[in-house]
Amino acid sequence: MNSKLAELLSVRCFGGYQRIFSHYSNTLKCTMKFGIYIPDLKLHEKVPVLMYLSGLTCTEANFIEKSGFHRAAAMYKMIVVNADTSPRGVDIPGDSDCWDFGKGAGFYVDATEPKWSEHYRMYTYITDELPNIVRLNFAECDPYRWGIMGHSMGGHGAIVIGLRNPEKFLSISAFAPICNPMNCNWGKKAFLGYLGPSKENWEAYDSLEIIKNYSGKPRKILIDQGTADNFLEQEQLLPQKLESVKNNNVQIEIRYQEGYDHSYFFIASFIEEHFAFHYEILSKQNAGL
Repeated sequence: MNSKLAELLSVRCFGGYQRIFSHYSNTLKCTMKFGIYIPDLKLHEKVPVLMYLSGLTCTEANFIEKSGFHRAAAMYKMIVVNADTSPRGVDIPGDSDCWDFGKGAGFYVDATEPKWSEHYRMYTYITDELPNIVRLNFAECDPYRWGIMGHSMGGHGAIVIGLRNPEKFLSISAFAPICNPMNCNWGKKAFLGYLGPSKENWEAYDSLEIIKNYSGKPRKILIDQGTADNFLEQEQLLPQKLESVKNNNVQIEIRYQEGYDHSYFFIASFIEEHFAFHYEILSKQNAGL
């Protein structure tokens, strides 16, 4: 294992090990943490990888501690990598003034505004740097069979990153994603702060706009949305916008789950079905050698 990774946690769970590491990120220019769950595997066995992106205010710990994903990951023999939601350990004026912008709210974009552009490059960190670190340090990871999923802001990130990088992420799912950030208050605030006023810059990170213009290989996206989600009522999530867009190359299944809210109780209730969805897609791909 690469000596540049510092192990912070290693615990036995469902036959495998949940581990947390820190490392210096050349992309973000700060020290970051990530989690990785490796199920019980045979010697030299390579298995698919599922990357999870968390929502606003979260760290690398929330999904590990609250989602109950480990049983499904062990059952389907999938490695799970989960990242933090923003750069850490750097102090930029205004980065801690509110919970929906700055620390814990990187929105998975590469900032272009000078104040934020040096450190807030979460898009590149998630698409390039972190997967490369995982591939180099964990031989169990199949380099070609990766999927991506997320919740809320992380659901936005998963859809955007998955569609923009179809060769890197073969499967996509989301829980209560921010579907059209250009037209909700969370997204407008983040995009204006990180990307400036140009709507052209915003479109590159908006799921609705990406789906409208997507011309790659056919994709399936699974979305679960709770009907008792207060952010659905506040029109922060806008799943109906995705339902209205038509693209023969993108098949979207939105399942409205009666009575469920925006919490990790909601995620825990359907996490196994999302693993089954990703496994169905990734298991049909040729394993990396």
